[in-house]
Formats: sequence, C-alpha cells, structure tokens
Amino acid sequence: MQPFRISRRRFGDLFLFAVTVVELGLLFYLTSTFWIEDWIYLAGHLVVLVIALTRPVPERQDISFTSSIAVFVAYAYPYAQVAYLRWKPGTALWPEAGLVLIIFGACLSFGSLLCLGRGFGVWPAFRGLAASGLYRLVRHPMYLAYVVSDIGYNFCEYDFVTVLLVIVGWAALLYRIRAEERVLSRNAGWLSYAARVRYRLMPGIW
Repeated sequence: MQPFRISRRRFGDLFLFAVTVVELGLLFYLTSTFWIEDWIYLAGHLVVLVIALTRPVPERQDISFTSSIAVFVAYAYPYAQVAYLRWKPGTALWPEAGLVLIIFGACLSFGSLLCLGRGFGVWPAFRGLAASGLYRLVRHPMYLAYVVSDIGYNFCEYDFVTVLLVIVGWAALLYRIRAEERVLSRNAGWLSYAARVRYRLMPGIW
C-alpha cells in the first residue's frame, strides 16, 4: 500500500503545482496593472507552489468522481466569469464597495492559507487539523474568502450569466465543505474542534 500512497501523493502534488503555475500565468496575462489585491493573490500562489512540493502525504483523501467535479467547477467558474465579461461587458453595480470586498477577500484567503500551511490541498483530505488563527472563527475561512471575493467582483461588474456562474461555483463549494468534513470527522480531534467552532462558513449564520 505504501508505494501506491507515495505515487498518489506525487501526482496530487504535481497537479497542484501545475494548476498553480497555470493560474499564475493567467493572472499575468489577464492583469494589465497590478493592484494591491493582485499582489496578495500573487503572494498566495507563490506560497502554494512551495506547499505543493513540501506537504505530507494525506492520511485520508476523497478523490471520488463527484469530488473531482466539484474541484474542477471551483477552479473553473472564476475564469469563466472573466472570459464571459471580456466577450460581453457587464454592468457596474457598486465598484467602490466591490474593491473593498475583493481586497478583504484576498487578505482573508492569504491568511487562511498561512494558517492551513502544508495541510492545503485540492481534493478533500486530512493532513492535520487546522484549528488556530482564522480557523478559530469559522471552519472554512478560505471558502468564506472566495464568497466575499465573488460578491466583490460582481459588485464591480456583473451580468445574469456571471451571477449564474457564481451560484454554480457556490454549489460546488458547499459540496466541498461537506466532503471535507466527512474526511475530517474521522479524526479524533474533530468533534471537540467542531464543538468549539460551530459555524462552517458564515459566523453566526452557518
């Protein structure tokens, strides 16, 4: 069994590394001028490149077909919005508030990544239980960052199609939360952590 686990880890790590490199390329290609949120996202991607080459083998992992579909949707829907808006420009709703939310989401994402450290992954997996920092507030602060950023980007420019894409993306996000918690719940420390941190995504709501 051990050679299989090592092989699987190498594939997963190389996949994460490759996807992050592609995302960095798209970031540079799509961004003519870098603002503060772009530099934060750039720093986060560089951290992920290091994590991909240093993280431990997961003790448990969900690489099922449905989880893989959710992962694909989660990575694809933000770029689908960008591509669509380049083809058909949308409407500005509240750009100033949108920019604030985007910067906040970028900071929240970067902070969550630092808290998660080498436990970060693409598929639902257990590489240790993150319970400090932002993970004391909600169980999935990185996904909260995605939600905040999505709202911010749509405040800056939106269309019916972009809203629809966000709904699809959030559905994949909710599935990933459930899948991740199924994997994490097999750890002995999960019940006490879940009792301390009651909310999964939105403080005071859910």
